[in-house]
Amino acid sequence: MTMKNSFELIYDVVRRIPYGKVATYGQIAMLAGNPHWSRVVGYALHVNPDPKNIPCYRVVNRRGEPSHAFAFGGMNEQIALLQNEGVAFIDGRVDLSKHLWDGK
Repeated sequence: MTMKNSFELIYDVVRRIPYGKVATYGQIAMLAGNPHWSRVVGYALHVNPDPKNIPCYRVVNRRGEPSHAFAFGGMNEQIALLQNEGVAFIDGRVDLSKHLWDGK
């Protein structure tokens, strides 16, 4: 049996975020097994080895704001990817009341 490292656990959770939904860094940390990993989630997503299959653009901060340091084309690209999935923004933030993933 092999133990998964923290990044692999994070990537497993991010792969589960459905089309048209977002999750927060803290939510991903909790679902990956450690609620204190919010920054680790950010680091893991920044070095995402497989952006086609690990949709890191679906992860936003707790206020629904996209990342200023989105590693795969910048913040505007993250916003465009989310909008292409029908994710609504209000004043530059994802409408979390409609688009926050329930983690199931």
